This record gives sequence, C-alpha cells and structure tokens, in this order.
Amino acid sequence: MTDAAPPPIVAILRGVKPDEIVDIAAALVAAGIKGIEVPLNSPDPLESIKRLCDAFGDQALCGAGTVLTPQAVDDVAGVGGKLIVTPNTDPEVIARAVALGLTAMPGFATPSEAFAAVKAGAKALKLYPAGSFGPGHIKAVKDVLPKHVLVYAVGGVGAANLEPWRAAGAAGIGVGGELYRPGYTAQEVGQRAAALVAAWNAG
Repeated sequence: MTDAAPPPIVAILRGVKPDEIVDIAAALVAAGIKGIEVPLNSPDPLESIKRLCDAFGDQALCGAGTVLTPQAVDDVAGVGGKLIVTPNTDPEVIARAVALGLTAMPGFATPSEAFAAVKAGAKALKLYPAGSFGPGHIKAVKDVLPKHVLVYAVGGVGAANLEPWRAAGAAGIGVGGELYRPGYTAQEVGQRAAALVAAWNAG
C-alpha cells in the first residue's frame, strides 16, 4: 500500500509494547480494522512498527502516530511504516511523508492549518482533538476544502457518538482508548474492535 487513503477506522495503540503488538494487531484486523498506528511516544515504537508491518503490512495500512519531525518520518519508513499521523500541522513532516510515497494524516484545528496541510500534499486530515470542536467544525471546514480531501475525527469519538460525525461528513475516525490501553488483552481489544466496526457499519 503506497499513498493509500486511510481506511475508515484507524486504531491508535498508544503505549503498546513490541511483545504484544502482533497479537493486538491480529485481533484488530480480524475484527475488520484496517488502519493501525503506533504513536512514537510508546515504548520502543520502531520495533513495534517493524513487527506490525512485517506481520500485517499487506492486510492493513500500518505506521506511526505522534510523528513530529522529518527524521521521524524517515525512521518509520525505514521499518516499513506506510502511515504517518501527526497531532499538528507541520508542512515539513507532511512533505517528507508525501515525498516517500507514504500516507500522511496530519492533525489540524483551524481552516488555516487544514489548507497548509493540503498545500504540503496531504490528502487526508484529522481534526484533533475532535471532541473539543464538535461535528459542526468538520462540516464547516469541509465546505471550503477541496472535495478530494478526506477529514477524519480523532479524539473523543467512538462507537457511542459516531452518527453526528458521519452526518457532518467525517470520512473516518481514529480511536485510541476505546480500543486499546496498556494492559488490555488481545481478546479484549478484539471485542472492542468488533463493537466499533459494527457501530460504523450500522451508520
């Protein structure tokens, strides 16, 4: 998968460890989740991303979150990551990901940030933290963005409140703690993932 559009649900595995990543990812993929990010502020994240990509890179769009520098983009690409997610709008990080043929999903809050991200080459954006802004924010920003740009809602969005976000035009969601927190077993993650996928598919 190169420069692929992110799938509708991206799992955020903040705090995941290398020795559990494959089992956790297997549970997510089995439940139907095809986007997986390991934030770079997790323990030994590059090793986790390498194991994730080796095991599921052909079945899911896998990569990193909390990517803050162009060097970090290179590091993630070096272990096979294809997805680069940021909490902020940094044109240099976005441009580096795009230059390497990776899927960039930068965070934005304002229309100015959204347009800066698009100018740098991003085709998918994440409103973050979405819960602080509400679905109306996505609808308003989408009214002025180029039609090909996908907008995801990340932060405070989950199975219980999908409907207003989808109605506002969100192409997908990123979900962290509702799916995975350190200490959750693969079985627990699988059950949570199945519930989230069912809620998305019901929309």
